[in-house]
Amino acid sequence: MTTAEIFDAMVQNVNPSAASGLNKTFQWNITGDDPGVYAIKVENGQAELIKGGVEKPDITLTVSDKDWASIVEGKLDPTTAFMTGKIKISGDMMLAMRLQNLFNRPR
Repeated sequence: MTTAEIFDAMVQNVNPSAASGLNKTFQWNITGDDPGVYAIKVENGQAELIKGGVEKPDITLTVSDKDWASIVEGKLDPTTAFMTGKIKISGDMMLAMRLQNLFNRPR
């Protein structure tokens, strides 16, 4: 999957119960061979993809395209990725903890 396809799939696979009551914007700065900036606004149990990002996200994650694909596919543990510096997070760290349950794994 390309980076864009991963984010399209994430929006389609939002977990409504985990997204319920959450009104936040997550942003990813993707580096590597397939770079880009993607934001997902979660509001009222729904998710909206904003390609190019937003000005003031609640949390920003910076990660390579290959590492993000590995995280989404379940091949790389997100906590391990953070602890080893493969993913950098700025903003509300508690939101980062919610990411694992917020999106069902794309098929």
